[in-house]
Formats: sequence, structure tokens, C-alpha cells
Amino acid sequence: MKKWLNNYFGFTKREYNALLALMAILLIISVLPYYYTTFWIKPTLISGEEHVAIQKLILVNQQEPNYYAKMRNQVEDSEATPTTALFKFDPNVIDVEEWQKLGLSVKQAQSIVNYRNKGGKFYKPEDLKKMYTISPKKFEQLAPYINIQNTTTKYVKQEYAKQAPYVKKELVIVEINSADTLQLDEIKGVGAAFARRIAKYRDRLGGFYKKEQLLEVFGLDSIKFNEIKDQIKIDVSNLKKININTAEFDDLKNHPYLKYKQINAIIQYRKQHGKYNDIADLKKVAILTPQIIQTIAPYLIF
Repeated sequence: MKKWLNNYFGFTKREYNALLALMAILLIISVLPYYYTTFWIKPTLISGEEHVAIQKLILVNQQEPNYYAKMRNQVEDSEATPTTALFKFDPNVIDVEEWQKLGLSVKQAQSIVNYRNKGGKFYKPEDLKKMYTISPKKFEQLAPYINIQNTTTKYVKQEYAKQAPYVKKELVIVEINSADTLQLDEIKGVGAAFARRIAKYRDRLGGFYKKEQLLEVFGLDSIKFNEIKDQIKIDVSNLKKININTAEFDDLKNHPYLKYKQINAIIQYRKQHGKYNDIADLKKVAILTPQIIQTIAPYLIF
């Protein structure tokens, strides 16, 4: 074995001895359980009568698997109950103790109460017959004493507050550079959502100088514009203007017509060449196209 291991695995003498020791330990571990059960555990002595009783129990369980469950229920149902005292009762009202006085066990009474707690109701005496805890014989005994109160609930028609009649918006003329959202909402065709969008975009611009700028508002298309254009007017004196010779990056960064590179170019040109004298000087900033200069001109002062 040592020669074979050396040929195929190249074990050293120390590794070979370790392998033998490991195999010996494994052998001892595998044999130990049998040795322990054979020599250390003493068998439990069972008398002949106990053995016969166990065999009977096994036989009963094989022939009738639910036998012990039935026996338990019979024991529970045979609990000592108070002396039966029949009286007029409403099964929708009485508690566990009163059911016991009628001759039911605690388990039977609690089952009926649980049924009621989950929303169950008895509308006529025959409904009590449906409870599995009430046998037909017990129902016949209790039937003459069942007195169910009226369980029908009169339907009450719920009254709702009358809605205010819809008031058609009248045509108004609104100056959109000074109007708040409530005034903008008065424009026929402009709801609360569009009123907020118009006001928000107006504040970014600094105001509108022509009606067509409303087409730049998110969601406001040409159809909506044609619907509202005759209800608005523009006062350009309400425009918020920017001094291009003193404005810094933060003053221009939110304007929708200018990009960051264009703002930087405007400021850097001013630092290198001095102040702008008029709108024509902006044409010297290479990154600004004539179209951009035209759109921002109404918002600038020099």
C-alpha cells in the first residue's frame, strides 16, 4: 500500500503515517455507536402486561386513526355542567354562562359565542340548528324557548351634501406678468395646474414680452394657446430686467434662454474687454447666435 501511494501520490513517510492514523480514527468513530449501544445502554424491561397493552393501542390506532381525537372531544364535551334550567333566550345575546345553564358544555357555548363575535347572527330559530355543537335532540329541547328579537335594520338613505352647481367661467382679460395663480386660473381654459406652470415659467423668464412665449410652457400646445390668447394682455413694463454689466453667474443661470457655456462666455468677455455699451456688443461674443441675442434682448439693460 505504501509503494502504491508513493507511485501515484508521492507521499512522504510522515504523510503516509498520518494517513494511517486518520484511517484508524475513522474506523474507531464508525464502530463506536454499535459498541455503545451494545455494551453501555441497558435495555428497558417491559412487563408482559405492558407489552400486551402497547400492542392493543397500536392495533386500535391502525383500525381507527381518529379514535383518540374522538375520545378527547367526548371527554371535553362531558365536562360537568350546571343543572339544566330552560328559559326564554335570544341566541344573539346570551353569554357563555347562560348557554351552560341551558345544558351546553363550555366548549359548545364558546363555539356559539365565537360564531357571533365573527359577525354571525341567528335570524330565525332554525338557524340555531346549523351550529354543529347543537344536536337535533338538543335543538328540539331548546326550540320552544328561543325568542329572537327583530334583527332587521331599517335602511336609512344617506344624505350627501349637495354639490355647488358648476359655474361657467366668464371671459376675462388678465395681465399675465403681474397676475398670481388665482387670477391666472380665472382664464377660461386655464386650470390650477396650468396656472402654476405659467407663473413658474414667467418667474424664470422675468416676464413675457409677447404672447407666443406661452407656447414654451410645458404642456401648453397651439390648441390651448388659441383658446386663451384673446383673454390675456402683456405689460412689458412689468418685465424684470438684468444689468448685463454687473450680473454674475448666479443671476443668469436660471434663465431658460441661456446655457451655462453662454453665460460663462458673456462674463469672461466682459472681464477681458470691459463693459457692454449696447446690444450690438453681445454680437462680439462668438458663442451667442443672433437668435439668442434677439430673445434675451428685452430682459437686458446696459
